[in-house]
Amino acid sequence: MEDSLRGQFLLASKHLLDPNFFRTAVLILEHSEEGAMGVVVNRPSSVNVASALAGHIDVCDSESVIHVGGPVEPSALSMLHENSNWGGDDLMVAPGIFVGGSEEAFKEIVKADFEEPGSRFRIYSGYAGWQSGQLEGELERGDWFTLPASGEYVFHSNPYDVWEELLSEFHKQHRILPIPADKAEWN
Repeated sequence: MEDSLRGQFLLASKHLLDPNFFRTAVLILEHSEEGAMGVVVNRPSSVNVASALAGHIDVCDSESVIHVGGPVEPSALSMLHENSNWGGDDLMVAPGIFVGGSEEAFKEIVKADFEEPGSRFRIYSGYAGWQSGQLEGELERGDWFTLPASGEYVFHSNPYDVWEELLSEFHKQHRILPIPADKAEWN
């Protein structure tokens, strides 16, 4: 698909009031003629990663939490990480952003985070999905703005700031005047 939004952020416009997407930034992981899927990158939950994975992967407690990736299949887990050496077959969706694909890679990444502080990853429960043509209709209606994705925002230390920071960046890139006009009458 020539106009694929894969590797782009979708930023909810201020008039998008759907509670699943109000003030969200969604990273598009796949986009084709069949539809699109992505994960909300700015909605951490209160569920600790170690608690959520107890009984599946033995990891020490940490401050890492599961993020709410979207309303579809909330019990399904997915992962984004930034290290090309982890999970050799992992799909790169944007520069420096990889989707953890296998169970082995998942275990390797989660354990590495606890053993090597500073490695960045996010685990998501659920995802956002659109049927064929649905996302394109929402874009035409003005529900979303798009920006190229970056790890800076996917792995942001304060996910609650991401939507506002990205929206500000979008407006900087799309303003008509190169600088803010404090006195419009000077134009």
